[in-house]
Amino acid sequence: MSGQYAAPLAARQLVVEVGGRRVIDGLDLNVAAGECLGILGRNGAGKSTLLTTLAGLRPPAQGEVLLAGTPYPQLNPRAAALQRGWLGQFQQDPFGASVLETALAGRHPHLGRWDWESAADAAKVREALSLLGLAGMEHRQVHTLSGGERQRLALATLLVQAPGVYLLDEPLSHLDLNHQMAVLRLFSQLAHTQGAAVVMVLHEPALAHRFCDRALLIHGDGRCIQGTADETLTAAQLSELYAYRLRQISDGDQRCFIPE
Repeated sequence: MSGQYAAPLAARQLVVEVGGRRVIDGLDLNVAAGECLGILGRNGAGKSTLLTTLAGLRPPAQGEVLLAGTPYPQLNPRAAALQRGWLGQFQQDPFGASVLETALAGRHPHLGRWDWESAADAAKVREALSLLGLAGMEHRQVHTLSGGERQRLALATLLVQAPGVYLLDEPLSHLDLNHQMAVLRLFSQLAHTQGAAVVMVLHEPALAHRFCDRALLIHGDGRCIQGTADETLTAAQLSELYAYRLRQISDGDQRCFIPE
């Protein structure tokens, strides 16, 4: 399947290996437009490696990943960057730059080879910075930011890129509770009101249940379990996933999970 009828992101019989160990074995996955998918699993289970593979930054051991029906090998880097954005776990800033200059990098896939960023590009950056609570910080040097501010700048840069698929590896890292909720609401809104496909690696099952439509549980031994958030994020499933007994507490439509 290709073109407008293909899922924005799909994997077919995907096999992912880490250090010779098969952590994903034969995964079939479709992430639809307007959908949030949460990925959960223990440390070292392969969550980040899977996300990097879904971003086309690491070749699978077997199988393929497709953007809108096209396998990554058929897309040049710029074409891929116009369709999907990736947030890694760690942000590196080897050279000095301002907040505005850093976020403007998100516009590069939209520019021609010799083009400079325009006033319209800068306006998009200021809008994204405002959404992430960084308004008025355009001229701050990136090295002066706190860990949480730097994480929000990375998320703003991704918004400026404006892809149809967002792949977020631990987007809540370094964020306090207020900003965690703001970020989850923001990307949930991007999915549900603007039709983006959002995939997030998360560590808190209760937040995954609240903000994700579906969940993918990675056991690290090749097994993956996926389904709706309601059917997948249960005490029984999560207890097996984390190898620790959890108890589910419900409050209306929301769930939390308490270690026993």
